[in-house]
Formats: sequence, structure tokens, C-alpha cells
Amino acid sequence: QVQLVESGGGLVQPGGSLRLSCAASGITFNMYTMSWYRQTPGQERELVAAIAPTAPVRNYADSVKGRFTITRDNQRNTVSLQMNSLKIEDTAVYYCKAKSRYSQNEWWGQGTQVIVSL
Repeated sequence: QVQLVESGGGLVQPGGSLRLSCAASGITFNMYTMSWYRQTPGQERELVAAIAPTAPVRNYADSVKGRFTITRDNQRNTVSLQMNSLKIEDTAVYYCKAKSRYSQNEWWGQGTQVIVSL
């Protein structure tokens, strides 16, 4: 049974920081590209950041470049998103996704709410 469990969301003021984590189980973690997406009401889910299975290849949405950092620990089967200099427009539900590099298999976490507000 595959599980992706996100944690670390919450309420923060503009300019603040949060660190999201996603713990994966039931998959061979180092065979999966891990990504963070976010979604606001009425909007499509958008890619925030992604990291390759083993090589330190990352990509980011333009809106978060220089502020967010995605990392992974293949020993602990976790992926994290360090979010700095948060803006009100970063408010969203953030989802973790695992996508196999060898098949079409992909899984999503349940999401964690991030609210950036005064």
C-alpha cells in the first residue's frame, strides 16, 4: 500500500518560512521523481518544484525560484520543501506527488494547507 503523508503546513506571516515534509512508504523511493504541487480554490493544481530520483536535478516554478528549495533523503524516503520569503499568493494546499521513472504509476498525498496572512 502506497502512502504519501505530508506535514508542516500552517499559518505564517508574509516574509516568513515554513518547511513541508512528505514521508513515502510502499514504493522504491529512489525510483521516483518527487514533486510538490499546490492548488487554490477554483484553480488547477500547479507544479511548484520537482527533484529527480537520484541525481540532484531540480526544477522550480518561476514564481518560487530563489525562495523555495526541494530536497530529498533517499535513506529516509522523505522529500521536503523549504519555503522562505513567503508571500500571500503562496497560500494554497500543497500536495506531494511520486511519479515512477519506469512506468506511469504515480501517487498523491492528501495535501497540507499553507496560509500566508498578516
